[in-house]
Amino acid sequence: MGLLELLIIAVGLSMDAFAVSISKGLSLKSIRLEHALKVGLWFGGFQALMPLIGYLLGSTFAEAVSAFDHWVAFILLALIGGNMIKESFDKDECDCEEKGGYGFGYKTMFTLAVATSIDALAVGVTFSFLCVKIIPAIILIGTVTFLFSIAGLKIGNIFGCKYKSHAELAGGIILILIGIKILIEHTILS
Repeated sequence: MGLLELLIIAVGLSMDAFAVSISKGLSLKSIRLEHALKVGLWFGGFQALMPLIGYLLGSTFAEAVSAFDHWVAFILLALIGGNMIKESFDKDECDCEEKGGYGFGYKTMFTLAVATSIDALAVGVTFSFLCVKIIPAIILIGTVTFLFSIAGLKIGNIFGCKYKSHAELAGGIILILIGIKILIEHTILS
């Protein structure tokens, strides 16, 4: 898997964190550096940690499933992407009128970071099947998510709910397309 593909996956994975960051930005009257760093580090850190955990788990079982690993990768990415697309049409998640907001405490940020990075765990399993170099991959995923989270916080603060569903939709489509590409490479082109 090349750098461009990893970058596309990183962008796709960061869309959940981006969408949540937009929601967090809605709750703030003004953004401080502290807010941006908390959102970026929590989301970026977990988006880097979860693929590593998935990779380690998947490496344990890689030999046993090498004959159908491309199908596993496709199914996982398609399910994750499909769920993101479905969520992009859910209008109940974002209340643009609410400015009281919810906090940036450890419990809240931990819960949000885990929730937005579950998809990355499954991608990490996929990476083990595809023999991806995990360290550069997790650094890229973490960095992209860090930057998208900070951008999402600012966008949410400025523009409100307008872009949340578009971000989730784009992320879902990207993950499904990567899954299709992997399937084609391992079935038709091999």
